[in-house]
Amino acid sequence: MDVATFEGVVEQGQIRLKNGMSLPDKLKVYVIVPDLQTTRQPQIHSPRLVHPEQASDFKMEVTEVAPDAKL
Repeated sequence: MDVATFEGVVEQGQIRLKNGMSLPDKLKVYVIVPDLQTTRQPQIHSPRLVHPEQASDFKMEVTEVAPDAKL
């Protein structure tokens, strides 16, 4: 496999090669980005039951209150 290296920049989400170089459509390429600083995005996971058979303990109960109920 032959390898060639070209330098370019990203403009409006597209890679533009320097010196007006163009490559043929559908050409397989690999992009290496030097000096890219990224921050890790936090992940929030949904809670899970250790024992799924306990799910019935969390069943919602709806209780209607009379409109004239006093506190």
